[in-house]
Amino acid sequence: MRLLLIHSDFIEYEAKKKTKFAEEPCNPSDRLDDALVAFCAVESPDADDIDDVISQTVNAIREMAGKVECNRVMVYPYAHLSSDLAAPDLAVGALKSIEDSLEKAGHEVKRAPFGWYKSFSLSCKGHPLSELSRSITPSEDAVKPEKKHIEHKFFVMTPEGTVHDVKEYMDDSPFAALIKKEMGTVVPVGGEPVHVDLMRSKEFVDYEPVSDVGHLRWLPRGKLVRDLLADYALSLVLDYGASPVETPVMYDLADKAIFEHADKFGERQYRFKSGNRNMMLRFAACFGMFTTMRSMHISPNHLPMKMYELSTYSFRHEQKGEVIGLKRLRAFTMPDMHSLCKDLENALTCFEEQLAIGWKTGRDFGTQLVAVFRCTEEFYKDHETWIKKIVKESNVPILIETLSDRVHYWIAKIDLAAIDGQNRPIENPTVQIDVESSKRFGIKYHLADGTEVYPPILHCSPTGSVERVFCAILENTVNQKVAHLPTWLTPTQVRIIPVTDNHLGYASELAEKLTKARIRADVDDRDDSLNKKIRAAGMDWVSYVIVIGDSETASGNLTVTVRSQSEPNKPHKITCTAEKLIEMIAEETAGMPYRPMYTPRMLSLKPRYI
Repeated sequence: MRLLLIHSDFIEYEAKKKTKFAEEPCNPSDRLDDALVAFCAVESPDADDIDDVISQTVNAIREMAGKVECNRVMVYPYAHLSSDLAAPDLAVGALKSIEDSLEKAGHEVKRAPFGWYKSFSLSCKGHPLSELSRSITPSEDAVKPEKKHIEHKFFVMTPEGTVHDVKEYMDDSPFAALIKKEMGTVVPVGGEPVHVDLMRSKEFVDYEPVSDVGHLRWLPRGKLVRDLLADYALSLVLDYGASPVETPVMYDLADKAIFEHADKFGERQYRFKSGNRNMMLRFAACFGMFTTMRSMHISPNHLPMKMYELSTYSFRHEQKGEVIGLKRLRAFTMPDMHSLCKDLENALTCFEEQLAIGWKTGRDFGTQLVAVFRCTEEFYKDHETWIKKIVKESNVPILIETLSDRVHYWIAKIDLAAIDGQNRPIENPTVQIDVESSKRFGIKYHLADGTEVYPPILHCSPTGSVERVFCAILENTVNQKVAHLPTWLTPTQVRIIPVTDNHLGYASELAEKLTKARIRADVDDRDDSLNKKIRAAGMDWVSYVIVIGDSETASGNLTVTVRSQSEPNKPHKITCTAEKLIEMIAEETAGMPYRPMYTPRMLSLKPRYI
């Protein structure tokens, strides 16, 4: 509780405009002369023991009233004293209790209405005791409400439908790494994750020192990869039948549903003042999609209805020590799809489809994914056969976690993760069955008999955040004989290296031909030795490298080094024509998004970014 006490000659107010939380009925205007004004802001931590906070607040007001010999009190809700406000219902209840307690103690009390924009005039007496501010928190020895005890049980289910103790899988596999993390087993690690050095040394991403921690600068090569990953996610959801939207990144906490959604899930949030409004930056695309859905006229014939947004950006105010590289950020890009389903049976069908998409992304990115499925014990009991079905279709063992009761908005979810070079999971795709948000946001449809239905909503990120996907791809390079990206993601797919300036013309013509065939090709025309240019192509992880000399210029046959098939100190070379190379790359990148080069074709024009 934030409290500002002012001994005044008078205070008068007039309610001008109500918010969505406006208290009614109310006194639209009032005045109190020779009064102690108690400006109050009820804060979210007060919920731990609101009765104790109310008691302390009443005592503080009465103590001040005694010192200034004033019996009249105006209790005035004033949200501007804090940026971490309590839920509106809790705040109104607390203010009413403060009013009642003061009246019972013999004070003449008036209370300004909650949830209204008000004009007010106040004349402060100006003596040494006329102004006092206090910050009140629940006492350390206050009795806090007991948290619901939730039992967690873990086991492994195999595609055959059999159940195993997790101890049977405590080996050195990626799946074991997931189990150890979920079971709280400490995995010793040392130094920074592999991708942190790679993201900078390859000029993909760099830190931005004049921004907040966890906000990155994307350089041209990294920006290209990021955009391709976003294009990939968009193509997935469009093929699945989702409709893209774009919603704001900030929301007004005066909206009850927004406040409850933000408060319930406990994400570390960016909250701030905009004028006299308490705002927050979103931590997912849920906020805008749900408010869009509640504004729509929804018929059961429209369902399932899938809505998609690439949330650039979402924000979570992670602790500074937890922010690292691309794995944990304060600003990130999340491909986010929400499916409004007709009923639970429909939700289960969509869940299967969206899980299959999640597994596909691992194959397309070249990263091995492992899975944990979580649900309530009640859900497991009612849908054990269905759970066995999705494990069988996944064709891998899956860690199962059951919860004795529901504590989240979901009753079931699955998380897919890649494993980094330090044997720790990197969360990527997820699918969740939400049975709470439609009622909170008033998202409903009507049956033929007029019955209101608040349908289940699936939350799905088909890839996980773009940053974590790229993190997983970079971390996976430690498992490769020669580090490389999938060709469709490689910033430079083909590099052409002329032996001398005499070969530059042919190299440029070849680069133009490849570019017209939708292949990212550049030419190393810098004044360096041939060996240095070849090493530079390796440092840039170029998929295909062509050296152009007299023979290639005369015959048109190209000697091409294929990075993905090479071994350390043993480059894999093939001989082919330009047409054949175009055909090979087209086949290798078929079905994947394409973007042109983001850097100059001639490397002599390309600056250094790091």
